[in-house]
Amino acid sequence: MGPIRALRSLGNSFGLAWWAKVETIQPEVTYWFGPFLTRRSLKVRLNGFIDDLSAESPKKINHSLIRCRRNEPLTS
Repeated sequence: MGPIRALRSLGNSFGLAWWAKVETIQPEVTYWFGPFLTRRSLKVRLNGFIDDLSAESPKKINHSLIRCRRNEPLTS
């Protein structure tokens, strides 16, 4: 495990990591994208993730940025 990955894992275990909760409508799916050390680094990468989801043609995509601790599963 690299040092950045170890820091993200540690931050997540303490509930300090940044995550994006991305919800789609038709199909109704919730995706969690993260963990990230900073809100800024999450925002930089989030557009690519949303672009990938857009290729699946959901009717609507909503997202929120949350600082929390997440475990599997990351899709529901």
